[in-house]
Amino acid sequence: MPIGELMAGTSGTPAAKGVPLQADAHTVASVPGAPASGPGADGGAPGASGAGPGDTATATATAGNGTAGAGSAPPVGSGTGLRLSGVARVFGQVVAVSGVDLEVPLHSRLSIVGPSGCGKSTLLALICGLDEPNEGTIDVLGATASAERLRRCAWMPQRDLLLPWRDVLGNAALALENQGVRRRTARQRVGHLVERFGLAGFEEKLPHQLSGGMRQRVSFLRTLVAGKEVLLLDEPFGALDSITRADLQGWLRTALDAEPRTTVLVTHDVEEALLIGERVVVMSARPGRIVAQFDVHLPNAGSRRELIRHPEFAELRDEILSLLEAVA
Repeated sequence: MPIGELMAGTSGTPAAKGVPLQADAHTVASVPGAPASGPGADGGAPGASGAGPGDTATATATAGNGTAGAGSAPPVGSGTGLRLSGVARVFGQVVAVSGVDLEVPLHSRLSIVGPSGCGKSTLLALICGLDEPNEGTIDVLGATASAERLRRCAWMPQRDLLLPWRDVLGNAALALENQGVRRRTARQRVGHLVERFGLAGFEEKLPHQLSGGMRQRVSFLRTLVAGKEVLLLDEPFGALDSITRADLQGWLRTALDAEPRTTVLVTHDVEEALLIGERVVVMSARPGRIVAQFDVHLPNAGSRRELIRHPEFAELRDEILSLLEAVA
């Protein structure tokens, strides 16, 4: 495998230059409303029924049929995207999270940090309807039933979980196919987006021929074209090396600026939380509770290096790290 050639697309690519998906005529076309009820013609992922957090092809790309067109951003508006009130989840004798109150404004970005095992990923599963709380209520764009929450959310986990027999276009198009779009049409639609995601020239490459960073770009493209209003990102860069991770943090920030969604990011990386989130929530050790929230006000422009050297960034990072040490 020509590693040097493939890694060239990981850093310094012209991805997410600020052209929102809804401006792409090939992307905003409406799609048939019938959900996929089983594997695709080539053995693609099943529908969302019974999905677990690890089923990327399911929870990320096919969580029902929302009202937005395939790949189009939901209408811009104001109000609340997510609301959790008094949420608790218990597994046997273990209290995973307790008394969680959260509100995420529409099209804003929230980062959640906390010690390992504090229930961060549990909250994502609860938000998107893959699990139900023992106490409290969860509202996602007005929906409280688990099936309706699932329809409004797309989940991107730490592992890209690309289907090894599908090329870049085939993996990215999976979300559209599971919404009823014909395979050829779905490939054409995502084909118009690959350059913006730093994947031009790799459309027909299989996952094993891609670098880790490029695989994550494919995973994020698949997540975004699902057209869901709510994006749940569960340590999406946790398995990457530090150089690729830093590159993709800046890239994701730019992509979400260009294509606003109501976003919840779970991470152990405080710098990542501050770079991507507009607000950072700190959780305690298990049972996970919210112990602090920090608003993030950083310049909209600037490189990652410039941002992390910003005085407010350094102050927030040190304060959050000190708090994490205290609650661990």
